Amino acid sequence: MTNPAVLEKVGLILIGHGSKLPHNRENLEKIAEILRRQSQFKIVEIAFMIRDTPTISEAIDSVAKKGVSKIVLVPAFLAPGVHTTQEIPELIDVKDKQAQLSARGIRVFYGEPIGADECIAVILAEKALQALGEKEAEHKHASFSVRDKKDAEVLDAYSVVEAGRIVDTSMKLIREAIGVDLAKFPSDQVPIVERVVHTTADPEFAKLLVISDDAVSAGVAAIKAGAKIVTDVKMVKAGINDARLKKFGSKISTYMNDERTMELAKSESLTRSAAAMRLAIKDGLDGAIILIGNAPTAAFELADQIKKGKVKPALIVAVPVGFVGATESKEVVAKLSVPYVITRGRKGGSTIAVAVFNALLSMAEGKRYG
Repeated sequence: MTNPAVLEKVGLILIGHGSKLPHNRENLEKIAEILRRQSQFKIVEIAFMIRDTPTISEAIDSVAKKGVSKIVLVPAFLAPGVHTTQEIPELIDVKDKQAQLSARGIRVFYGEPIGADECIAVILAEKALQALGEKEAEHKHASFSVRDKKDAEVLDAYSVVEAGRIVDTSMKLIREAIGVDLAKFPSDQVPIVERVVHTTADPEFAKLLVISDDAVSAGVAAIKAGAKIVTDVKMVKAGINDARLKKFGSKISTYMNDERTMELAKSESLTRSAAAMRLAIKDGLDGAIILIGNAPTAAFELADQIKKGKVKPALIVAVPVGFVGATESKEVVAKLSVPYVITRGRKGGSTIAVAVFNALLSMAEGKRYG
């Protein structure tokens, strides 16, 4: 059950894109005001990527001064994209801000965009009825709000049970949809396939995933041994629970915002992602798990360094997405003498890398899911 006392020390920042027109700010502020009235978070503020103020950095500084122990930032965007997966995470960590806040006992969390939520579907249906001149239906999504503490406690307890039922039902449907493909995978690889399909709601990934014979055993063993985990982008790092890793003595990091990465990229004419990977290897990645969800150049750099004998990771999860280099980079990884998980073709992404790793983490914990 959620402890209300915990949320009293949580500051929420809603992130908008920013616009020359006033409507962007006005809408975001109205949403923030609704959340303030619900009193679920101690502080609710807004911030913007560009043009408007406060900036993300300014909003973080402001909320940090108001007695919070946690700051959660949520992008008010409908779907994942470059803004939510790359630019905003970089702005959140500008000038090592997270490290500075951590030193003050303040943890920073980054949420996902809105996505295909039931509430959004209800709102869009209402807008359609308005456009048709039909009688507007009662705001059904308003019933999702819980205003009474007792109701909240009942709902919270119910949600735990219901969440388990939803997962069980989802997995049943997934197995029915991809049963033929699942049968081609060894039993220890099945949880990874199921997790990825569940995360993406896309059965095609059961055909696209390629998992080397020793990938699961190598990944689980590395996690249990407290291996270093390195990601190509902040979005992958954000999707992994630090507390679960700490139980194994493991730590996850990314080098994308390291000042040394910027210097190396400039001096060696490398992409930032390739420079980050080269720097991570220099710091030591033998026996590590490397998660690449976005940057093909990071995968190319890693493969090149492995071929030169400069690093020997325990496992590579390489699932970059895109039209340029993504397919080729994964094919290069698959030819290495290192355990790997890849996706064929252009499809992939940070969420896939996270899903693969979290499946391995659950197995290391002795769970099928978690």
